[in-house]
Amino acid sequence: MSHKLLKGKDVAKPIREDIKQRVAALGEQGWIPSLASIEVGDNPAAKLYIRNQRRTAEKLNIIFEERQYPENITTDELVAVISAMNVDPRITGIILQRPLPDHIDLGVIQTAITAPKDVEGMHPANIGKVVYDDYVLGPCTSLASVECLKSTGMQLRGLEVVVVGHSEIVGKPLGLHLMGELATVTVCHHGTRNLATHTRRADAVFVAVGKPGLITGNMIKPGAAVIDIGINQVEVENEAGELVSKTVGDVDFESVHEIAGWITPVPGGVGPVTLSILMRNTVAAVEAQKLAYESRMLAGD
Repeated sequence: MSHKLLKGKDVAKPIREDIKQRVAALGEQGWIPSLASIEVGDNPAAKLYIRNQRRTAEKLNIIFEERQYPENITTDELVAVISAMNVDPRITGIILQRPLPDHIDLGVIQTAITAPKDVEGMHPANIGKVVYDDYVLGPCTSLASVECLKSTGMQLRGLEVVVVGHSEIVGKPLGLHLMGELATVTVCHHGTRNLATHTRRADAVFVAVGKPGLITGNMIKPGAAVIDIGINQVEVENEAGELVSKTVGDVDFESVHEIAGWITPVPGGVGPVTLSILMRNTVAAVEAQKLAYESRMLAGD
């Protein structure tokens, strides 16, 4: 069976058009979305992601500001930095670049970013809202993954879906979101005894575990949608016989794409959509802050 490639740029296009209109409307009222990036240490992968964030923000007329801090910064010092950003009216959204050094308490830092400015959707309050089908500032990657599935035209209501991976930032909120869409959801993880038994009966499979080639063609139902969220660096041999680094997902693309009805490539699949959701969250954060400000003004505060 031939597959249909779910290219991220195509899925992201209508999202970005919507963002442009909302940014323009905010600008007419004197509100400009601004996104502050926090990076600790020097991580090449993070720098690539930051560069892509900046380019996307600039195309959408969103102010983007990079703030880099030394690797030896303490958790308390970083909390103080974030606390200052929380009360700075020039900053309407904050994103924390991962990974952080091992000595930094990620849970403390993520909670330190105030929920109204947490445009990644990682604050416990924002993740918790997913339980109540409130995705306004939901986790970017899980929202992007659902957008990819919706772009196939498949009806989520009653759809048999398997999520492979149960991380706090992708798998768990993704499962909750899909249940909110009335899909029938199975979440698999390292405790699952026979993964293929579950994936073979699924109309849609989401994979986010960080294990290259985990899902192969014999594990997929013909015609199913496969959303590959994994990002892994592997060494492959080029034509000259040299080992070079290659970015791959958690799905063995070569064996799966002939079986699946739809599949996201890596790179170029979920990634561009995640960036667009990040920018959409940034705009949504400003809109909420604007409403809160106007309410305070009406109340005479």
